[in-house]
Amino acid sequence: MCSCRRLGGGSVQPGGSLRLSCAASGFSLNDYGVGWFRQVPGSVREAVSCISGDDVDTYYGNSMKGRFTISRDNAKNLVYLQMDNLKPEDTAEYYCARSFCGKQVGPHGMDIWGKGTQVTVSS
Repeated sequence: MCSCRRLGGGSVQPGGSLRLSCAASGFSLNDYGVGWFRQVPGSVREAVSCISGDDVDTYYGNSMKGRFTISRDNAKNLVYLQMDNLKPEDTAEYYCARSFCGKQVGPHGMDIWGKGTQVTVSS
């Protein structure tokens, strides 16, 4: 309804872990889904993951499968993205948005975008 906010960005070494948080403001996660995205300068925005409002459907990009896990805490109105076994190619600005979410098609119909948080993976 208003905005999403992300928390937990930073820098880690290859193979490390990081958890991002998306705070929903002005709407309830009981009723709306959330998608995670990432983008590097000069490239197209990439869908990372999403979770539906009813918690039935989740989606992961091909390069994220087996390494990233999305979850929600409806009581706190938070969506988490647990990132494990991080690689240098995961380096990007990450952000979340209110979104529809389908297991096959991923996030779509985004309408409220939060500010980005930088994730850097390097040795």
